[in-house]
Amino acid sequence: TPFVLIIPTSFNSLLQAPDDYYENHIAGSFIRLMRNITYLFSLILPGLYVAVINFHPELIPISLLLRITASRQGVPFPVAVEAVIMEILFEVLREAGLRLPKAIGSAISIVGALILGEAAITAGLVSPAMVIVVALTAIASFSTPDYSLALAARIIRFGFLLLGATSGLFGLQFGILLLLAHLCALRSFGQPYFQPYAPLVWADL
Repeated sequence: TPFVLIIPTSFNSLLQAPDDYYENHIAGSFIRLMRNITYLFSLILPGLYVAVINFHPELIPISLLLRITASRQGVPFPVAVEAVIMEILFEVLREAGLRLPKAIGSAISIVGALILGEAAITAGLVSPAMVIVVALTAIASFSTPDYSLALAARIIRFGFLLLGATSGLFGLQFGILLLLAHLCALRSFGQPYFQPYAPLVWADL
């Protein structure tokens, strides 16, 4: 294998890219901060959308809520089922694009997503807002440099989606607390996995 393993590792190091070290500290820190935010979005965005639509519509401005409600007219599935269908469909497209030859893989996945999304909206199977949410989640997930960390987010996303569909924002908060507690308890060869956040090390931030 042409690769090496660097140990111990941490959550923060998995969100760093080699390119960050070629920038000054302001630009590098900004890029890393954006990467952390987009990773959080890739985890909770579908669950957050489902939780707000199902349990907390008062958090959405009236004009936007009316547009979302109008776009959902005729959709036969509940918003949670709609989100699961779209997430699974996109995961299938992503895997198909990875397995196809590189010359056509990206083209097939992009064209397939566009055609299937447009066809699903036209057929009234999904709402345009859900397509936007799933697309934003997919774009956010592509910003993670480490494949294993991105794969973990793809799996955990369904758990947050289930919590948002059953318990609303309270379920999401509970899930985030559980995830943070788990990350803080992990050790990588004796070193805290979630450092420098827990334990907090200002110099490493």
